[in-house]
Amino acid sequence: MNNNNKTIPVIFGEVLFDCFPDGNSVLGGAPFNVAWHLQAFGLSPLFISAIGDDELGNKVKSAMQSWNMNTSGLQLDAKHPTGSVDIVFDQGEPQYTIVEHRAYDYIDAALLPPIAEKSVLYHGSLALRNQTSREALSKLKAQHTGSVFMDVNLRDPWWQKEFVLKLVDEADWVKLNEDELNQLAGATGDIESQAGQFIDRHNLQGLVITLGEKGAVALTENGSFAQVEPSQTLAVVDTVGAGDAFTSVLMLGLLHAWPLEQAMSRAQDFASLMVGQQGATVHEPNFYQANITEWCL
Repeated sequence: MNNNNKTIPVIFGEVLFDCFPDGNSVLGGAPFNVAWHLQAFGLSPLFISAIGDDELGNKVKSAMQSWNMNTSGLQLDAKHPTGSVDIVFDQGEPQYTIVEHRAYDYIDAALLPPIAEKSVLYHGSLALRNQTSREALSKLKAQHTGSVFMDVNLRDPWWQKEFVLKLVDEADWVKLNEDELNQLAGATGDIESQAGQFIDRHNLQGLVITLGEKGAVALTENGSFAQVEPSQTLAVVDTVGAGDAFTSVLMLGLLHAWPLEQAMSRAQDFASLMVGQQGATVHEPNFYQANITEWCL
């Protein structure tokens, strides 16, 4: 496929294994999932994280290599194990048990790879629960000159409101869900009014609010607004990683300068495909091909 856009996405954060009740484990972590999809869509992202010197870490590196991903940002931590999350389902919604002191908590600023002068930097909030990884992200931000896309992921007890809002202030685009908006802003009015207040308060270029089964809305600083809803006939296997699939296409749209409504519609379509799969990553390139063809990537 052709990729005429020279902007290289830099994806920073956790990589881990989602462990399901049936004994299956699936490679994931929101930043990793986004990088995985962007690689499939031809953007060759630089993924920055850390793995343990263990069997799961070997699986992460092997999977990235098989997917032709750049592994120069993948650090090896001999002291801390590769991340893992236990998942159970409550009325169809995933519930997560996230173990601390994993390798991705200790991304080392001294081991960061060089990044392209022109880049878009994506990060979440979970991997920043530890000071070591916070310092690594700060160094990355100091080095890069492009835009910052923050994907809020509030997992109790691994976040502090003041710190998350500081990250929001440093971002250009932010994605969060309706509950996270309420926790961070406590805004009033309809969802479009709340989005506008949040953009103004934090000087954002754009905000995306996911609404679960009701879809998502997006608003930009210049007043562009888009709303999307999933099909009511969707066959849902599980919703793990659907938001990350959505985010990956949003970033694709930003990098290719798609109109907001088109980017949101395509993001929703791809997220709807992902909920028909177990887990957050798909290892079959043909899964992406219909979208690649339709979107002329």
